[in-house]
Amino acid sequence: EIVADDYFAAPRRKVQALRTLARQVPVVLHGVTLGLASAVPVDHKRLENIARLLDAVQPEFWSEHLSFVRGGGIEIGHLAAPPRTSSTVAGATANLTTAKALVGARPLVENVATLIDPPGSHYDEPTWIDAILSASGCDLLLDLHNLYANAINFGFDPLAYLARLPRERIAAVHLAGGRWIRGQSADDCRLLYDHLHDVPEPVYKLLTVVGECVMRPLMVILERHGQYPPIEQLLEQLSHARSALQLGREHRAQYGQEQVT
Repeated sequence: EIVADDYFAAPRRKVQALRTLARQVPVVLHGVTLGLASAVPVDHKRLENIARLLDAVQPEFWSEHLSFVRGGGIEIGHLAAPPRTSSTVAGATANLTTAKALVGARPLVENVATLIDPPGSHYDEPTWIDAILSASGCDLLLDLHNLYANAINFGFDPLAYLARLPRERIAAVHLAGGRWIRGQSADDCRLLYDHLHDVPEPVYKLLTVVGECVMRPLMVILERHGQYPPIEQLLEQLSHARSALQLGREHRAQYGQEQVT
């Protein structure tokens, strides 16, 4: 998985190297600066950069986050969760329609983690995501650590959350790790998604559940943005992910899809 924005102004030789890589292994492009889930219209120049990069690299797919990153001319430098309202559903749908028109392909859209439940929200997150997917026709890049972190931080059941997502829209999965951060009191702790730590066991268990309920093939991506362990440890985590997904597939084959909740 390549951060697309890092290659918008890259020399031609680096883009050609990506194209060569994409002919040898699956490559996907992942955007971080479009701010698609916003009432603010998406920047056409950024979409044109994505379009050129997709044409040059020919990846498996491209993706972006259901977040906002700017407003009122201010760049916040963060993938922020917007208020979950009818306005942001409409704004995200309009931006995704524009993205499809200018890029030529719909992105997969990713759920984001947040340390603050967005104020002013009228919908919970599964309802909001489902509304955007239905209106836009996009599929979901399901980040299981983001889901898990939000469940821990806001006290909801991640399995109940999963059950409310449109399983036919889940096309790819992110796995990652994070760390605990302490607030002003001893009881005030939050799970921070930082992609710098190993995938926790509950996230692998969520992957097994996804394997049970999602019929289509899935691309599962292990995200790590730094503090890399020895390669043997990374390969062990990839093996663990394959086993977790396979276990879910076996459960579905054994008990039947109608048994999966």
